[in-house]
Amino acid sequence: MKIHEKYINRCIQLAENGLGKTYPNPMVGSVIVYKEKIIGEGWHRKAGEPHAEVNAINSVKDKTLLKDATIYVSLEPCSHYGKTPPCSDLIIASGIRNVVIGSIDPFKEVSGKGIKKLMDAGCQVIIGILDDKCAALNKRFFTFHTKKRPFIILKWAQSADGFLAPLDSGSSSERKPIWITKNLSKQLVHKWRSEEASILVGTNTAIKDNPSLNTRLWEGSDPVRVLIDQHLKVTSNSNLLDGTIKTIILCEKQAKIPENISENITFEILDFDKEIPSQICKTLYKHSLQSVIIEGGSITLQSFIDLKLWDEARVFTGDALFKEGTKAPFFIGSLKLKQENTGDTLRIYTND
Repeated sequence: MKIHEKYINRCIQLAENGLGKTYPNPMVGSVIVYKEKIIGEGWHRKAGEPHAEVNAINSVKDKTLLKDATIYVSLEPCSHYGKTPPCSDLIIASGIRNVVIGSIDPFKEVSGKGIKKLMDAGCQVIIGILDDKCAALNKRFFTFHTKKRPFIILKWAQSADGFLAPLDSGSSSERKPIWITKNLSKQLVHKWRSEEASILVGTNTAIKDNPSLNTRLWEGSDPVRVLIDQHLKVTSNSNLLDGTIKTIILCEKQAKIPENISENITFEILDFDKEIPSQICKTLYKHSLQSVIIEGGSITLQSFIDLKLWDEARVFTGDALFKEGTKAPFFIGSLKLKQENTGDTLRIYTND
């Protein structure tokens, strides 16, 4: 089994190259081994393009070796026609008879069917090598298909004494954020945005900070912007309403939706007399958004924390001391610390 783990680990390494580019597909890596030597490898580079198994098989120079080779893949090969043909069919047609799989695909169109097709064709199939690690690779994809909601990332920056923002003096009408972190941390946040399907803020954050919620400091796709705006208080000259990025506005039924709004802006109705976070999850699931970064403010973040409706929290702590102001969210219960960096101190927690 150790030799299988070695090659599945390589599959995972390859798959990670697709982070932020394969959505709504999972990240997948594949290697082909002949006599303990890798003769081909590939990963899924972008949705709509060839899958990992296709790229791996195509990279093999001597195709006559395939009948005696083993293909390793981090996720079960697909068995259905989507934008590309089934990878299980290609494996069979290529004459490969030994298949080692990291984890089973949770997507109902695939789950177990790719494995069955391979076995029915006479392939020797081994399943579950580094299963947990392969599932963690696609935590967004697995959460979406098993829990029917997006993978939820909470993110905020707080002062050294635990405030999101200093006390509002009321002396400035300029709409801009109070920066707590250094430039390198800002760039990291934009990288994170490029890796996720959507990003959400509440009304107060949109009004006070006038955020753009794009990836201007990092090369990558902009996430879908989501705004909680019950009474539609955010004005049309705000960055979030500029129509340059797909934006979903969550408002109440009685809200008067403006005319001549950009086609890139969609309105969804929530019942604000009921629990909001779960309604948000259902709405994002309806829009096929597999992940969301909750960027604030304090009330919005705390509402998800109180319901334990989150998967990961990324918390920056800067050097500034505010002494008073808007308190940072607080966690309930024990947490698992996943990572801690210094500079601006970054702590990443998981809600296991």
